[in-house]
Amino acid sequence: MNKTTMTIELKSHFIRLYQMALSDENFDTLELQMLYNLADERGIPREELDKLFLNPVNYQSCIPDELDTRIEYLYDLTLIIWADSKITEDEINTLRKYCLKFGFLEENINELSDYLIDCVKKGIRKEEIINQLNS
Repeated sequence: MNKTTMTIELKSHFIRLYQMALSDENFDTLELQMLYNLADERGIPREELDKLFLNPVNYQSCIPDELDTRIEYLYDLTLIIWADSKITEDEINTLRKYCLKFGFLEENINELSDYLIDCVKKGIRKEEIINQLNS
């Protein structure tokens, strides 16, 4: 697989994923493994991810413009919280906070986060969700 250069947007995404993994105060090895799997899917070398986590910069304001990318990133966040097969109230609240930050309407946040959690639990892939959105 080709190596991917981490854009500011992608760095921001991985910082959010890392924060999500820490949100329940129980940083599980399964969550860390999921972080590296998501990086691997995008062709990001492990070393580059390590470097980012050891020297994080505030990339929080970099929210993707495209709806598909926002859904993909929220799905990834949901994968992190389900990595240990347990979802805490803190993790749900953090996911909802990110849904809001990503520009979704407040009245739709609970339904969207519940939907994403349900999809991840059922093993529905993000590509299927994005395809549904676009049809």
